[in-house]
Amino acid sequence: MKISVIIPNYNGEKIIDGCIQSLLKQEYKDFNIIVVDNNSADDSVKIIEERYPSITLIKNKENLGFAAAVNIGIKASKSDFVALLNNDTEVDEKWLVNLYSVVSKDDKIFSASSKMIRFYERDKIDDAGDQYNLLGWAYKRGDGASIDKFNKDKIIFSTCAGAGLYRRKIFEEIGYFDENFFAYLEDVDASFRGNIYGYKNIYVNNAIVYHMVSATSGSRHNEFKVKLASRNSMYLIRKNMPLFFEIINLPFIILGIMVKYIYFLRKSLGKEYIEGIKEGIFIKNKVEKTKFKLKNLFNYFIIEVRLIVNTFKMFFKV
Repeated sequence: MKISVIIPNYNGEKIIDGCIQSLLKQEYKDFNIIVVDNNSADDSVKIIEERYPSITLIKNKENLGFAAAVNIGIKASKSDFVALLNNDTEVDEKWLVNLYSVVSKDDKIFSASSKMIRFYERDKIDDAGDQYNLLGWAYKRGDGASIDKFNKDKIIFSTCAGAGLYRRKIFEEIGYFDENFFAYLEDVDASFRGNIYGYKNIYVNNAIVYHMVSATSGSRHNEFKVKLASRNSMYLIRKNMPLFFEIINLPFIILGIMVKYIYFLRKSLGKEYIEGIKEGIFIKNKVEKTKFKLKNLFNYFIIEVRLIVNTFKMFFKV
C-alpha cells in the first residue's frame, strides 16, 4: 500500500461510521485504514469489528492521547505516506488523490494540509492550514472565512493533523509526534521540526474535508482544553527554539501570554490558562529540546521571518 490512513478514535460510536464510509468512496484506491482506539467506553470498537473486518484495529488499554495514538498507527504502517484523520470528519472522494498528487512530486515536502470545511456550516472554512506567529500563537488559517476563499496551494507553517498527509520516512529523521503533548499543538510541533530541518508543509486547496469541530473533545473552550493547550504552547517554545531564538522572541511571547490571559479571564478560564502556562514553563523534564545544528541556522532565520509575516497575516486574516 502507498498510503495508510490512521484514525485515532475515542468514544466515536456516533461518528466513526460516517468517517469510514467516506474513506471507502475514495477515488484513490492504494491505501489501507488503521484505527487506533484509545480505550473507548462506547460501542465504537464493536461497530468497527462487526462492519469493517478488513480494517486494522489497534486497541489501547487506556486513553494515551492523540499523539501516542497516531504514533502507534504510524509505526504499525508499512506505507510510504501516512494520512492522519480525525474520527469527526467526512472526506471528499478526491481527498486522498489530491493530497498525494501534490506531496509525491517533491521530496522536500514533509506534509500536506487539507481544506477543512465546517460540517454543519458548509459555506465556511474551518482550517486552511495552521500558522504560527511572534506572539507564540498557533492559529487556524481561514477559520470562519467563505469556502470561496483560500483556493490556492500554499506553503504554510504547519499541517493540521486532523486531516493531513505526511511523508513517513521524514518522521524517522526529525522524530515522531511528541507524546508529552498528549493532545493539541503536537502537529505544530512536528511541523516546526520539519521547518527546522528544511522541509516544507503545504496547504492543498482541493483536498476537501468536512469537520464536525470538537466532536470528540467537547466545546471550543473548556477547562481541560485551555489548560492543556496553554501548557503545550510553552512546550512548543522550549522544545523548538534555541536560546538565542527564545531571547529574540521573548518580549512578543510575554505579550502574547498577557493578551490570552485577559481573553480567557473574561471567559472564566483565566486560572486554567495560567496553570497550564506555569506547568509548561516550570516542569522542565517533560520535553526534549530539538538539537541545534549549525547547518540549520539559515532555516531558523527563515522561520523568524515567517513568524513576523504571520503576525500581520493573522490580524488581517489572509
